[in-house]
Amino acid sequence: MKNRLTLSIAAAMLLGILAGYVCHTFVTDPVTLKAVAGYFSIVTDIFLRLIKMVIAPLVFATLVSGLAGMDSNGDVGRIGLRSVAWFVSASIVSLGIGLVMANALQPGAGLHLTVGAGEVSTGLNTSALNVKDVVTHAFPTSLFDAMARNDILQILVFSLFLGVGLSALKRDSRVGIVIQAIDGMVPVMLRLTNYVMRAAPLGVFGAIASTVTLRGLDVIYTYGKLIGSFYLGLFVLWAILIAIGYAFLGRKVVSLLKAVREPAMIAFSTASSEAAYPRLTEQLEKFGVDKKVVGFTLPLGYAFNLDGSMMYQAFAAIFIAQAFGVDMPVSQQIFMLLILMLSSKGMASVPRGSVVVVAAVAPMFHLPAAGVALVLAIDQVLDMGRTMTNVIGNSVATAVIAKWEAAREPAPGDMAFEPAEVEVR
Repeated sequence: MKNRLTLSIAAAMLLGILAGYVCHTFVTDPVTLKAVAGYFSIVTDIFLRLIKMVIAPLVFATLVSGLAGMDSNGDVGRIGLRSVAWFVSASIVSLGIGLVMANALQPGAGLHLTVGAGEVSTGLNTSALNVKDVVTHAFPTSLFDAMARNDILQILVFSLFLGVGLSALKRDSRVGIVIQAIDGMVPVMLRLTNYVMRAAPLGVFGAIASTVTLRGLDVIYTYGKLIGSFYLGLFVLWAILIAIGYAFLGRKVVSLLKAVREPAMIAFSTASSEAAYPRLTEQLEKFGVDKKVVGFTLPLGYAFNLDGSMMYQAFAAIFIAQAFGVDMPVSQQIFMLLILMLSSKGMASVPRGSVVVVAAVAPMFHLPAAGVALVLAIDQVLDMGRTMTNVIGNSVATAVIAKWEAAREPAPGDMAFEPAEVEVR
């Protein structure tokens, strides 16, 4: 059955909601409730550990293999510049949508919250977001350390140097053996990914059941206006991303969305971009995207092209201002948009990076920490949507950049970009 895994994931989500609701309803002791939620999360933790196990070698192998196969360093520079140009443009659009939607829907208006006498602690580490640390953090001191922490940005930087070096020396027979070994590692890692993905429904079930057990369905009703407004904003962003994809890919954008629906669902249900990465890599290559573009653009996008997270930051900041009655003129909002865009570029390696960015920027605009804590209470629900959006945004970006590459004057041996018929298992 072509869509068996996708349907299994959807069924696991529904069963997770049901199991969590039953536990939340019949278990009254808070300590026991927390313990039951912890038991549910065991399978999710195991699944995410398995995913993290394959991410570092998969990113390394696909990126180095792709770069080593490029004809010149000009290919690297061209793809890199196109990727960065796309990411910056997408960031501005995403932040702009968040700003417009929050002002139009006014999710925080009417709450009339006040800051208490005591300072509220969010428990978030915002010290990691400064220019010096963000820039220097991108360069690894050790490949093994970067792989141990699954730091995609540092793995990308090392792989970039190694891939370019192998490309320059690939005519050397000794170097050719290294390239062949890394090329051979790619299908092995993809096969391993297939094995791990079979556990995806269990991981999804555990994640949903644990969250609903702990918080119940009330969280959806209590914050209904904020959640509804945010997801409406995400739908608008999805429509724009799909429209831009259609402008470059035509009707093939529909095939692209079908190809990535499974990793998108995994991202949504687990609120983890990492969980979707291995399958997303495989599906994009099946769709017809050149492996060198996938290997270079996708890890770079995971570090810098987070469309859903960018929209969330602008949306959350305006919501907090509305909830606490902080006046923010349009000029100040635009300035905040630029600050958020610069600050967010280092958030990929920071736990709960999107919320951390909001917490770090909030004092600059006199937004209370209590507002960040307010949003943090339902961050899991919001994180599911923004993570899924990140996956969709990076899929469109990778496919469009591959299309640009295929549209240039083809070099000898180059293949045209022709998406294959995708069978989603």
